[in-house]
Amino acid sequence: MEKQIAQFLPLILLFAVFYFFLIRPQQQADKKRREMLAALKKGDRVVTAGGMYGTIAEIFDDHLRVRIADKVEVDMAKSGVIGVRE
Repeated sequence: MEKQIAQFLPLILLFAVFYFFLIRPQQQADKKRREMLAALKKGDRVVTAGGMYGTIAEIFDDHLRVRIADKVEVDMAKSGVIGVRE
């Protein structure tokens, strides 16, 4: 019985290392991103995944209207926002 447990010990240790160095940090980053997207509000300056800077003009359930220049607004998915500028 002890020999069987000893055989699985390296596998268990490998999984623990994998979890703490890869899975957990990714979960924390995903949580931070979801919180950032949930906190978006009208007037926030944002950066899109395409590299465009703009200001949120309107927020809908699944997308945003972003003003990128005077009298120029584009609709985009919320997931396209990668950051909020101050």
